[in-house]
Amino acid sequence: MGIIIGIDVGGSTTKIVGFDRDGKMISPLTVKANDPIASSYGAFGKFTDENGIEISDIEKISMTGVGSSFTENGLFGIPTEHVTEFNAIGLGGLYLSGLSEAIIVSMGTGTAIVHAKKDGLIEYMGGTGVGGGTLVGLSKKLLGLSHVSHIVELAKDGNVDNIDLRISDITKKDILPGLSTSMTASNFGKVSEVATRSDIALGLFNLIFESVGMLAIFAARSRGIKDIVLTGNLAQVPQAKMTFGVLNNMFSMNFSMPDKREYATVIGAALKQFENNHGACC
Repeated sequence: MGIIIGIDVGGSTTKIVGFDRDGKMISPLTVKANDPIASSYGAFGKFTDENGIEISDIEKISMTGVGSSFTENGLFGIPTEHVTEFNAIGLGGLYLSGLSEAIIVSMGTGTAIVHAKKDGLIEYMGGTGVGGGTLVGLSKKLLGLSHVSHIVELAKDGNVDNIDLRISDITKKDILPGLSTSMTASNFGKVSEVATRSDIALGLFNLIFESVGMLAIFAARSRGIKDIVLTGNLAQVPQAKMTFGVLNNMFSMNFSMPDKREYATVIGAALKQFENNHGACC
């Protein structure tokens, strides 16, 4: 007995992680399936098999995510509890970043923004429907691509100057001291006739990341902090580093993208249950 399992059941993927009694994390993994029940059992089976875990080793399962309601009766007779996704996002973001307080941004199909403190405060601050779903939906129509990995590859050769209208395109004077004229005035506001498919792909990433980034900055400013932790599947793509790096410098914020950031929510779900059963972890 003693292992706490966390499972995050999404619309198309399910993630799973574990913590042993000493608070050591057991490497997370992801499985893909359209059915939440099938993906939950599939993730559980793969995870326990790869890590040599027996049913008797597991103390409790902590579930979160949009599909977690389909497994309310538990898995394999193991006690199961539900953790709200926002609590899981906050706990997981702080754990991965090592920070005691931060704005945690979870970029999945849409985007959620949470203010989290190590003392237990988890505050949902809102979010936006702009996220991975936006990327895939617009890409299908504009580029004929529906796989994120293909959009990422295409965007590598893109030039966003052929897509976005900059402040420097509409004025030669400073609008405000310190406000760079290279800042975007309008996403897709200057689509050139010579814009390539790669330019459009990069423009889509820039549209999403700038929109999410500015919402996160507003949230951080409202709480008087500068640390913003980016998590979720979309935070993994290489184009994120470029856009958020620019926002870092332009607005003097501390955007960070910790390792295993795509697993932040499921890690937070497991941590919440670990704390309930054994006290503060890690």
